[in-house]
Amino acid sequence: MFRLRELERRDIPSINSWRNDPELIANLGAPFRYINPDVDSAWYDGYMKSRSNSVRCAIVAENSDEIIGLVSLMNIDYMNQCAEFHIMIGSPQNQNRGAGTFAVNAMLEHAFMNLNLQRVELCCNLSNARAQHVYEKAGFIREGLKRKARFKHGEFIDVIQYAVLREDYLSLRRNNRGGGGQRFRVVLAVSGSRPLRDKLYCRSLR
Repeated sequence: MFRLRELERRDIPSINSWRNDPELIANLGAPFRYINPDVDSAWYDGYMKSRSNSVRCAIVAENSDEIIGLVSLMNIDYMNQCAEFHIMIGSPQNQNRGAGTFAVNAMLEHAFMNLNLQRVELCCNLSNARAQHVYEKAGFIREGLKRKARFKHGEFIDVIQYAVLREDYLSLRRNNRGGGGQRFRVVLAVSGSRPLRDKLYCRSLR
């Protein structure tokens, strides 16, 4: 079981170690670069200044608060009600355990049911079949192929353009509920009338 909470400064050392892992970055959109902790600290400061158009959440186990992955909605456009989706699961021992599937579904729930978005889109390396399976299972639809759009390992590679609309998501959720599928709830923890550090939590509902 997993949950989401908003990214915090204490998560930066883990994220910095992941971003310096060539094997992990090979499956993601960004190019590999050597990144020192100060760069990621400044990156976090930038996020805190731009929370109005982005959401970054740590993926953690239900019984722990240690970050095992990062999932984000970026470049949120409230006029056109759309955003870009990004996800990264850290160390290999935390991969293939369902954390990615949970995080994709939980963040889509937040996007469509809390932020009132209409469209969430992403790009995925054509070679990353495992990620494609997770996205398509969550309702993302292939919209096209961007040929030789990313430079990886000394060559340009093709990238799949995916998107899921609110109507797609709601239809899939109704079907999953009918079949006993998993549901999610995203809530903002509060104490009295003031938020507790604006922490975002998402848990699966049985």
